Amino acid sequence: MSRSAWGLVIVRLLAAVGVAVAAGLVFGQPELWVIGVLAGYLAWNLYHVYRLDRWLRLREGTRPRKAIGVWGQIYAEFHRIRQLNRDRKKRLNRLLKEFRKSTSALPDASVVLNAKNEITWRNDVAQRFLGIAKKDRGQKIDLLLRDPDFIEYLRRKQFDRPLSLRSPVDSRIKLTIRIIPYGTGQQLLLAKDVTREARLEKIRKDFAGNASHELRSPLTVISGYLDNLEADPEKPDSWKEPIREMVVQSARMRSLIEDLLTLSRLEASSSATNDEPVDVRGLACLVRKDALAAGPREGAVELKLESEAAIRGAETELYSAFWNLVQNAVKYSAPEGVIEIRWWDDDDGGYFSVKDTGAGIPESALPRLTERFYRVHKGRDRARGGTGLGLAIVKHVLQRHDASLEVTSELGKGSLFTCHFPRSRLVE
Repeated sequence: MSRSAWGLVIVRLLAAVGVAVAAGLVFGQPELWVIGVLAGYLAWNLYHVYRLDRWLRLREGTRPRKAIGVWGQIYAEFHRIRQLNRDRKKRLNRLLKEFRKSTSALPDASVVLNAKNEITWRNDVAQRFLGIAKKDRGQKIDLLLRDPDFIEYLRRKQFDRPLSLRSPVDSRIKLTIRIIPYGTGQQLLLAKDVTREARLEKIRKDFAGNASHELRSPLTVISGYLDNLEADPEKPDSWKEPIREMVVQSARMRSLIEDLLTLSRLEASSSATNDEPVDVRGLACLVRKDALAAGPREGAVELKLESEAAIRGAETELYSAFWNLVQNAVKYSAPEGVIEIRWWDDDDGGYFSVKDTGAGIPESALPRLTERFYRVHKGRDRARGGTGLGLAIVKHVLQRHDASLEVTSELGKGSLFTCHFPRSRLVE
């Protein structure tokens, strides 16, 4: 509202009061004349307040009421605001329709949940993958998806990792569930069909396991003959170096096949086959002993055992994981480098760490360390005889024991590999 309009209102009111005073002086009793003028002015304003309230409540007409003075401007301003709101609602409805069309066209199931995990919206794919229909709006998602893993996933709110489960509509469909929090208490549930990827992954694992198993027998025969040829004192001198190289390469192939078979066995199930207390202190001593027996070292292999706790799990699998970490430390450290094996625990669980003083690992390579056959320095790593599967084995062993691997490294100063076991896995 402009200042000139309010100024005009004040001028008119003062003029009306002035006329009332003049009339009172002429006809007598000026107070009553002033009171009458003010009462009429108040009644006029109350009438327009009533008209404005009725217009806003009953939405009578689309144009503002006609009135003189400031009330005409008030009606016009309300009409302008109403038009802006109407245009804004149209834009929001149009955006909402476009959003629903786009999400309906997605191949993934999408479900919007509120702070109470109640369904507020879902696309058509959600009915095909999750069995959630339009009539389920307002229902809690955990009453429709009763998978225990999903209910636990929803309860813990650990949404940084996706959840894999079978479709409740068709058990042949394998889904990956992700929940993305947004807004104020809102959550977006996405379910992606990964049946084809899971099938291809299974084929790959089966192929690796079967091929490794089939290669082990002929390789054993070849290694046996090579050992006999190497031990033959009458072989020509020109054969000695080629036979020695073939023995080294056959041993490397045998190690590779054994690692592939170990991986295949670990991937066959998601949890450890045994669930018995494993003496970590004794296992750490055994790993250190094997590291010293593997070859002469000028540097020390230190042992720091700061906990009496044991781990519930499979001893052979845990030994394989710990040995691979120590073996890597020995392999990539200088002969005079120091290796530290440490076991300790706190309120968050148990920690088995292996620290070396080697060349370190570039930061860009850390996320890919546990991939199969990944090598930071391909040529140098092959020369050291590694298979590229050690850390992949470590990752799978830890996953089967509900544990995780944390890696920190600095170029030129060495690396630290830490296995973190949850408190629920420890046994005093």
